[in-house]
Amino acid sequence: MSVALATTFHPRGEIGRLQRLYPQLQALYDHIIISMPPVAGQEDVEQVKSLQGVVAFVNDEWPKGRYMALKAVSETDADYVQYADMDRLLRWLETRPDELRQTVNHIQQSEYLVIGRTEQAWATHPQAMFQTEHIINRVFSTLLGQEMDFGAGSKGLNRAAVKYLVQHAAQDRALGADTEWAILLHHAGFRVEGVCVDGLDWEIPDQHQEHAADSDRQQVMIAAYDSDAERWSFRVGVAAQIIEAGLDAWMREVEKD
Repeated sequence: MSVALATTFHPRGEIGRLQRLYPQLQALYDHIIISMPPVAGQEDVEQVKSLQGVVAFVNDEWPKGRYMALKAVSETDADYVQYADMDRLLRWLETRPDELRQTVNHIQQSEYLVIGRTEQAWATHPQAMFQTEHIINRVFSTLLGQEMDFGAGSKGLNRAAVKYLVQHAAQDRALGADTEWAILLHHAGFRVEGVCVDGLDWEIPDQHQEHAADSDRQQVMIAAYDSDAERWSFRVGVAAQIIEAGLDAWMREVEKD
């Protein structure tokens, strides 16, 4: 069975880490798709495109990134796909490679796998993220009848699920994919399940660093993040978009029934 990686990536000083870790990515995945936003720097884009065997492209609009990554991977022969936000994936690969490999194996036993964060991983995030995403998780865990963490930027799909989403998912609701994809597949009869991992801890402190940030740097940045009211406002807006997209998908399918 072959496994592909479909990822979105807005480089913020992570190109060196990507180049260093890329051989490990190649060992995990048979295909690597990297979808980048129009604001990505030209030099960064060229360096990503120069990676051996990668399919990399820049989208004309930022909100299309996740959908276009999925569409590109649907054109490969992969039996299974891991969608991931690249910045989170790099941290996961650098800090807990064995857990990532185990998760890739888990994907190959799944139809749609929502990959979320353990309590340990959540402890590295600001409260502005935890409190707002907790609302998302409560709403959609209730609708789907099982506890899941939807916003960690990583999901596993089989080939049929990828094909279904390419046909039915919104092309321009990048953040909304966190809930919309799960809802659409649930209503279509796919088995939706969740798993939580330690490796999806907070990745923002890694930006412009040569290696993944340690816990001290994470804690310093948590304090700064949570003391900024604009950050709280931003996270409320993000949560609202994710909830709206998921509820739109839920009601769309209910109306069909």
